[in-house]
Amino acid sequence: MQPSLRQLTFLIALADELHFSNAAKRCNVTQSTLSAGLKELESILGVTLAERSRRSVIMTPIGRKIVEQSRKILADTQSLVEMAALESEAMAGDMHLGVIPTIGPFLLPRLRPLLRSAHPHLRLYLREELTDQLLEGLKSGRLDVALIALPHDVGDLETLELFEDGYHLVTPMNHKLARRDEADGKMLQGEPLMLLERGHCLQQHALSAFPGLLNKDAEFDATSLATLLAMVEEGLGSTLIPNIAIDAGLTRAHEVVEIDLPTSLPRKVTMVWRKSSTRKDDFRALGDLIVAARNSLKADKVSHQTRYQANHYDGSPS
Repeated sequence: MQPSLRQLTFLIALADELHFSNAAKRCNVTQSTLSAGLKELESILGVTLAERSRRSVIMTPIGRKIVEQSRKILADTQSLVEMAALESEAMAGDMHLGVIPTIGPFLLPRLRPLLRSAHPHLRLYLREELTDQLLEGLKSGRLDVALIALPHDVGDLETLELFEDGYHLVTPMNHKLARRDEADGKMLQGEPLMLLERGHCLQQHALSAFPGLLNKDAEFDATSLATLLAMVEEGLGSTLIPNIAIDAGLTRAHEVVEIDLPTSLPRKVTMVWRKSSTRKDDFRALGDLIVAARNSLKADKVSHQTRYQANHYDGSPS
């Protein structure tokens, strides 16, 4: 037979009050109920916890030790209850989110402040990995939800498409298309593009922007978008950069040209999770904030362009 939490509560009350009547009032029970509970506790433990007399109560040395341990047990129990309550609350507790490298660096800095403001009880743990690793993490339970780009085979995972993400052609300053604001697939036909290495889903997505028209530079594979931009700036070739990265200002520190590709087929930024998950409403709420973060990037880009144009207009007649 094991001591009950009720008996431990009685013991702590008696140790604090050193008076049976006051301890009973504190526990909202009769004095006889408190006394019977403590006697049963002593019987279970096989030790005397308190010395009783008509005028006083003195805790025994072992009684004092057991009181301190009892306080820890009740505190841990309360923490367990609070943890469960927090987890059952909407958008609270721990959530493990995985995200691909061609989305995370641009979107997450905007998402975190929105999340802290709207859902302060949610602790979001982030993991940046390639798509196949994220899908493995979902299936193994290492991740709760992931942010990836489709098309990609996700098996039987549940999906929620958030937004489409198109592309810009990024070229050296002296490129033949550098003076154009827009381009299409036919203008890029036959031109080898520097792209991310195999394993990044963006490689295939970029080539699919204009199906059958684009070619990859077979002599070059990059590990990041930053590496691609550095190569373009050195005049070694051109590349496709997702609009989310453009809007986040990835190219601003580079002397390159951005050319919009309005007719390109976009990748679809999508949340995925296990169909068995009980947190689907939380994931959808997170998806709303991700869309808000994406929209804020667009708004900031427009604002930046407006300020740039104003600063470079000298007011002279044309």
